[in-house]
Amino acid sequence: MVERKEKPRRIAAPDGAPRPSGDISQTPAFRVLVVEDFAPIRREICFTLASDARLQVIGEAADGLEAVQMAAELKPDLILLDIGLPKLDGFQVAHRILTSAPQTRIIFVSQQSSPEIIEEALKLGRAFIPKRRIVTQLLAAVNAVISEQVFVAKM
Repeated sequence: MVERKEKPRRIAAPDGAPRPSGDISQTPAFRVLVVEDFAPIRREICFTLASDARLQVIGEAADGLEAVQMAAELKPDLILLDIGLPKLDGFQVAHRILTSAPQTRIIFVSQQSSPEIIEEALKLGRAFIPKRRIVTQLLAAVNAVISEQVFVAKM
């Protein structure tokens, strides 16, 4: 189930792409979709992202199918994606999203951090963070991904 306070408001940019509404003089926001099935962690991710004025959380999803649907509808720039999701796992979600929107940047989060999981995550995404490091490493990962770098959190 998605916890949304209100539907995101969007305006069209000159190129027709949806952009967040607000003060045009500000640095353009990176539109972020947060996909995490455990509500307390999802709230922590959103809280951490809110501390960076460049980031705008435009949606939250709690399972893989919902994530694919919301990504198609909202067209986020960046997705924070849990690997262990109900209905579709994070890797299946990433495959589906990247097929239709290859420019989407994905940061994977997971409770598991085996070398095999990290390797698979970096084939599809640009960063990997173990859930236990979200508070301390999330913004560093976002900054790296925004700068077109690959990021693996300190284990």
